[in-house]
Amino acid sequence: MGFRTGIVGLPNVGKSTLFNALTRTAAAQAANFPFCTIEPNVGAVAVPDARLDKLAEIGKSKAIIPTQMTFVDIAGLVKGASRGEGLGNQFLANIRECDAIAHVLRCFEDDDVTHVDGRTDPVADAEVVETELMLADIESIEKRLQGLSRKVRGGDKEAVQQERLLKAALSALEQAKPARSVEVAEEDARAWKSLQLLTSKPILYVCNVAEEDAASGNAYSQAVEKMAAGQGAATVVISAKIEEEIAQLDREEAEMFLSELGLEEAGLDRLIRAGHELLGLQTYFTVGPKEARAWTIPKGTRAPQAAGVIHGDFERGFIRAETISYDDFVSLGGEQAAKDAGKMRVEGKSYVVQEGDVLHFLFNT
Repeated sequence: MGFRTGIVGLPNVGKSTLFNALTRTAAAQAANFPFCTIEPNVGAVAVPDARLDKLAEIGKSKAIIPTQMTFVDIAGLVKGASRGEGLGNQFLANIRECDAIAHVLRCFEDDDVTHVDGRTDPVADAEVVETELMLADIESIEKRLQGLSRKVRGGDKEAVQQERLLKAALSALEQAKPARSVEVAEEDARAWKSLQLLTSKPILYVCNVAEEDAASGNAYSQAVEKMAAGQGAATVVISAKIEEEIAQLDREEAEMFLSELGLEEAGLDRLIRAGHELLGLQTYFTVGPKEARAWTIPKGTRAPQAAGVIHGDFERGFIRAETISYDDFVSLGGEQAAKDAGKMRVEGKSYVVQEGDVLHFLFNT
C-alpha cells in the first residue's frame, strides 16, 4: 500500500523537474513556460529502506519488493484558479484525487527561469495557492449545504452529520484558516474524509533551492519553515537540479556525489520520510525464501487489517499473527533463531502492528 501525493505549485517553481527526478523518468516535460504539464503525470517510486535489504540477506530471499509511493505532477496554478482561470478547474479536480499535497515553492533566484509574477517570494507563492484552494472549498461547501437542506429537514442522520462538518469547515475558511485546522472527532473521521475538501489534505512544503543551498537551505527556505511551523506543517529542503542529476547515477556514484555536496542522503529519502509522517504511515515486513517485502499501513492498524493489505482473504480468515521485531530478527539472525530465543510472539485480532514488525499471518481459507 502506497499513497498518492500531488506535486503542486505555481508555474516554473520546479515541480516537473522534481517529478522527473523522483520517478527517474522524463515523462513530465520540464520547460520554461507556464502550463508545460497539461495532463497530470503519474509515477510510482519505490520507497528506499535499508532494513529491507538486511532482512532479505538474512532470509536468503530471492526477490526484494519495497513498498511504493505515487506522485502526481499537477499543472501549475495561477491566481483565479478557483474561478477557472488558467487550468484551474483541472488543477482542483486533480488535487481532490490525492491523499496529500507536496507544495513546491521556489526558493532560488535565476534570471533565466521566469517567475509568473516576476519575483521570488515563496511565502507569497504559498498564500496564492492556499487562497485559491480555500475559495474553491468555500464555493463547494456552500453548494453542498444547499443540496443537503431537504435531507437535513427530513432527519437524515448522514446528512445531519455532513452539514455539521461542512459548517465547521466553512467557519474555519471564513476566518482564513484551511479545513485541516478543524479538529475532527474519531467517529467523524470517515465522513470528514469523504467530503474531499482541498484544504483538509495534509500539506508538506518542499523548498526548491539552488544546488549550493541544498545542505543548509537559505533565507527563502527559512521563511517557509517559519510559515509552516505556524500552521503545524512540515518542510523539506531539496534541490530539484541535484535530484535530477542523482537520478542518472548508479548507487555508488550517487553516494559519492552527495558526499561531495555535504549531503547524507538524497532528497527523495527525506521527502518520503516526511510524507510517511505527514499521513501517519508505518512499515511492516514479510520475509521468506521467495521474497522480502515491505508493506505500508496507517499507524494504529490492527493485525487483521494489516493482513488485509496483502490479500482480503487474509483479513477475513485471520487466525493469528506471528510477530518478531526487526531488531530481534536481525540481531538473532532470522526467524528460527528468534523463535528459539523466545522472541517470536503470537498475537491475536486486537494486536496493533508496530513499526518494523516482521509478520507471518495464519488464516482460514
